[in-house]
Amino acid sequence: MRIGAMIGADGTKDSIAEVVRLGKEIEAAGLDHVWLANIFSYDAITTLALIGHETSRVRVGTAVTPTYPRHPGALAQQAMTTAAATNNRFTLGIGLSHQVVIENMFGMSYDKPAKHMREYLSVLMPLLRGENVIFHGEQYQVNGLTLDIPGGTDLPVVVAALGPAMIKLTAEMADGTNTWMVGPKTMEKHIIPSFQAAGKSDPEVVAGMPIVLTTNIDDAKAKIAQNLTVYGQLPSYRAMLDREGVAGPADIAIVGDENQLRGQIKRFQDMGVTDFNAAIMDTEDGAYARTLEFLGSMNG
Repeated sequence: MRIGAMIGADGTKDSIAEVVRLGKEIEAAGLDHVWLANIFSYDAITTLALIGHETSRVRVGTAVTPTYPRHPGALAQQAMTTAAATNNRFTLGIGLSHQVVIENMFGMSYDKPAKHMREYLSVLMPLLRGENVIFHGEQYQVNGLTLDIPGGTDLPVVVAALGPAMIKLTAEMADGTNTWMVGPKTMEKHIIPSFQAAGKSDPEVVAGMPIVLTTNIDDAKAKIAQNLTVYGQLPSYRAMLDREGVAGPADIAIVGDENQLRGQIKRFQDMGVTDFNAAIMDTEDGAYARTLEFLGSMNG
């Protein structure tokens, strides 16, 4: 199992230079992947192109980029360009986002989200393979579109697939899933078996988890609960927390000493997770640095 770290889940950084610095720091710590949340700050794909250009080994990926505001042709072009700029170290993570964001903020229809994703992938995936695309659907009409981007074809695509319908679709059309707010029981009993039932025995499964190395467990969980409150209220994440049988994000966070963290990360590995995506929660002075160092030691 590859171990990576997420930037942005805990809020906007002070500057794009700071984000790039964090990416370089994650590589220097020995981790395998830099994941960047695309929320309401820097564009994740553009920023990852910068991080990838300033690093030499670590993979970079979005966790995740919403599909609705971006035509699949435009997203494919941006993703392939980033793959070329990073010597094919880029993983494209995409997702539907949430109804409150797409309808209320962007003013777009969130009707038939599974249909939207099927049509989106029907255009996106062949474009990423360098194929000519002719597609006539309800939401997208594409007539003979081809992208010629040397060094940027056939990059991995993971979808934020949590429910049964989206997992089945993702198993059919993409490489795997990029999860958030999914605890170990839900991962083991729902996410992974659903891919297997859909006929994909070896999906890429990215487990995004809040994590911090600390002995101040109660205080850390209280701060995580405060910082991640919104994720416990969004319907798709709420459904995963309910499956897990927990009240909120802090209840699935990996918080504790080295042995506790090591054991819980190993549990994800043993169940078939391919990528552990650590959203390091800087709950006290020194927490981020020592957690990153610990994760690097696990990856050594």
